[in-house]
Amino acid sequence: MEGQKKSLKQTLFDIYDKRYKLLLIIPFLILFFSLAQIGYQIYKTGDFINKDVSLKGGVTVTIPFDKEVDSNQIYNQIKSKFQSNDIAIRTLRSTGSVVGLIVEADIEGNDKAQVQNLLQAIENSLKIDLSKVDYGIEIIGSSLGASFFKESLIALAVAFLFMGLVVLIYFRTFIPSVAIILAAFSDMVVALAVINIMNIRVGTAGIAAFLMLIGYSVDTDILLSVRVLKRKEGTVMDRIVSSIKTGMTETITAIVAVTVAMLATQSEVIRQIMLILLIGLIADIFNTWIQNVGLLRIYIEKKAKKGIII
Repeated sequence: MEGQKKSLKQTLFDIYDKRYKLLLIIPFLILFFSLAQIGYQIYKTGDFINKDVSLKGGVTVTIPFDKEVDSNQIYNQIKSKFQSNDIAIRTLRSTGSVVGLIVEADIEGNDKAQVQNLLQAIENSLKIDLSKVDYGIEIIGSSLGASFFKESLIALAVAFLFMGLVVLIYFRTFIPSVAIILAAFSDMVVALAVINIMNIRVGTAGIAAFLMLIGYSVDTDILLSVRVLKRKEGTVMDRIVSSIKTGMTETITAIVAVTVAMLATQSEVIRQIMLILLIGLIADIFNTWIQNVGLLRIYIEKKAKKGIII
């Protein structure tokens, strides 16, 4: 049995070592389908992401409620009154028990009649009198939501740009730098596509998660590039294996941490951040240890043909 395990391990290693160009198909196919999903999202909705009311404006009503409810039933009842609007229902829990309900609607907050109709629909669906409970209501204008979204995208673009500049300045070589930037870009695109498929509405917290993902993404890519290009001990494959041992330890530790946080937290905001990070970290395994490794090895091979040994 031990011999069979070693044989399987050796077979997988040989495929990873010798078929790295063929393996590049995997991350590039994932990237292609992710971009296709985002393109379809734009075609279908006009936006590349499902935005919640914090990014597109609307009304959020938080109702204290201590009974188990069928969120789908509540959604259908409210949606029937607002067929042309996006409605979202979230349950608030504390230590496993229901403590409240959040209803989001992308209606115009300045339209008092619409707001009143929403409150009436909530009362009818929950069979409660809102005047007798201490509910909260938050109104974000469409222009303010659009402004938040625009500023968040600018912050994301600037962060990504400066990350790319730092990488280019440090390595001073085009292909390895582009490989790192491409891996980080791929992580974010895959995370966005999966979030869209899951039909999760992203708010300002979600944008912050994508900002955090830039740092998580380039961490292992820089580790790999530094060990392969800057160190001279052992063969290129020895340096790659050494990078994998350290990098995968970091990634798996981060995956465990964000998974525990996602499952343990009662906050929807924190749960969304952790989910985006989790998806990005899983994507990073393919984009770093298959995509980036493959591109680096192709770069090193071309250098070797010119008589430059790395």
